[in-house]
Amino acid sequence: MLAVLSCIAVDHDPVSLVAAVLICVLGSLLTMRLFGRVRSTRGAARASWIALTSIIGGSPIWTTHFVAMMGYEADALAGYEPTATLLSLVLAVVVTGLGLFIAAATQRSLLIEAGGAIVGAGIASMHYVGMSGYQVQADLHWNMNYVGASLVAAGLFGALAMSRVARPVTRFCRYGGGVALVLAIASTHFIGMTALTVEPNLGASLPLNMLPESVMTVVLMFVTLMILSIGAMTYVIDRQSNRSAVERYRQLSLHDALTGLPNRAAFLERMGHLMDSPMGHNERIYMFSFDLDRFKEINDVHGHAAGDHVLRVAAERMTHHLRPGEFVARIGGDEFLAVSTRMFTAGDAENFARGIVSELNAPMEWQGLTLSVGTSIGVTVYPDAAREIDDLLAQADIAMYRAKSAGSNNICFYDQSMDQAARERSALAMDLRAGFQRNEFQLYFQKQNDTQTGEVVGFEVLLRWSHPTRGMVSPSEFIPIAERTGFISELGDWVLRQACLEAVRWSNPLRIAVNVAPKQLANSALPARVREILDETGLDPARLELEITESGIIADQQHALAIIRQLKAIGVKIAMDDYGTGYSSLSTLQLFP
Repeated sequence: MLAVLSCIAVDHDPVSLVAAVLICVLGSLLTMRLFGRVRSTRGAARASWIALTSIIGGSPIWTTHFVAMMGYEADALAGYEPTATLLSLVLAVVVTGLGLFIAAATQRSLLIEAGGAIVGAGIASMHYVGMSGYQVQADLHWNMNYVGASLVAAGLFGALAMSRVARPVTRFCRYGGGVALVLAIASTHFIGMTALTVEPNLGASLPLNMLPESVMTVVLMFVTLMILSIGAMTYVIDRQSNRSAVERYRQLSLHDALTGLPNRAAFLERMGHLMDSPMGHNERIYMFSFDLDRFKEINDVHGHAAGDHVLRVAAERMTHHLRPGEFVARIGGDEFLAVSTRMFTAGDAENFARGIVSELNAPMEWQGLTLSVGTSIGVTVYPDAAREIDDLLAQADIAMYRAKSAGSNNICFYDQSMDQAARERSALAMDLRAGFQRNEFQLYFQKQNDTQTGEVVGFEVLLRWSHPTRGMVSPSEFIPIAERTGFISELGDWVLRQACLEAVRWSNPLRIAVNVAPKQLANSALPARVREILDETGLDPARLELEITESGIIADQQHALAIIRQLKAIGVKIAMDDYGTGYSSLSTLQLFP
């Protein structure tokens, strides 16, 4: 050990020694970082990374050795034989590449350490082949014990270097691998140089093609700067590419691919930041929840391409409507959330919501068709209504459904009384199917008289729900719930079937009128269901009158009118119910067949 320390301290020039150590440290750390990149790469890209890492890893091994040799004090004229010197560089690169290939080929086995040992063998082979090209006017004698020790040290430290990178236990293991590689290179060189004894011999001849140390110094400087620069630039470019890829993936993970709007995850993240930020005394955060009316019908009738177009147009319009401090997110389907931090009063929030309603009410053109949607918006405010984001989301949804219950294009602010109403609606929704199965629904028949003669010309069917604890539940309460839960089709079929069965029993063939909900009219299967029930019950189609609402037509005029024409072709009559309570559009009457 003392002999090795003496070799370092006495036989080497301090300046060259420091330069060699710096090159060794930089090259080793860079090599270990690139080796980590090799292990994370698959396919053809891995081969390219192995080749690059071999060059960048092998070259500092070579330059460290020869820079240290520039400071080796042999007390005799010295130079370097070109062929052996070049061969030592090739060996350093090729054998290092072989070791990296083997170490990167597996995730767990001892091949990792075996590959590291081969890297160590490359270091040793480079050293001793390079020393064979060391031409000095002296006699050289080798101590094989030190030679053997240098080989063992190279293999052990090389194996340790690969193991630390391939089997990390902390985030600093990559640096530990770099230190181990430094020790592999340094121990090989200095133990190997300790094995050498130089006895000056002025009679010894030197080859004519020998590279003098001055030329070798220039070569080493060029190779060192070039290799380390290429390696550093490669690492920086790769790191920047990775950062760009990570940022791109983050962008994709936080944004809706169809509309480009922030998604639910992005909304929660941004809302969390806003809620955690300091707020002034009068500052508020308003949250708006809304979806697109008639969106499902557009999807069902015109296909998902039309629905996607509607979502994109809606997103574009809402984005143009935004100002600094405001954003809109698509959280799923046709559901959106908007947030504004610019508002100080409920009036400001209502004006913002009216702007969204106005943007979404404008017709949308798609493949020669005019598509119409609308919206109703629920509003809540932080911190007045709630201080937790989940509570705010629930409140905004409750307010939105309250707005919807009053018709399209309404705006409703949350208040605490809505919680109880929402719980009651949820309980009613659960009771709805159970009540249907328990035969709690009943049909009542209201006379229809001729306005001139007063004669009874038919009956209108009225559906009532006799709830065991709530008593008689109004259709205005349970029909919207049935529509929202998708139960309206089953309930509507039952009403139509029971009404037809009852009408068939009458001795006088009077007309029977049955209401059709907008969700039923939007269903393309409605004409087939009506025909099936008429055939099943035996009722004359001419005795059946289906009453539809204006809102059922305005949702998607072309589709609704196509359904109505199919129903009339069966022979049933069509009537409009409650005209004047909704859009009251004369154009609707003109289109009505």
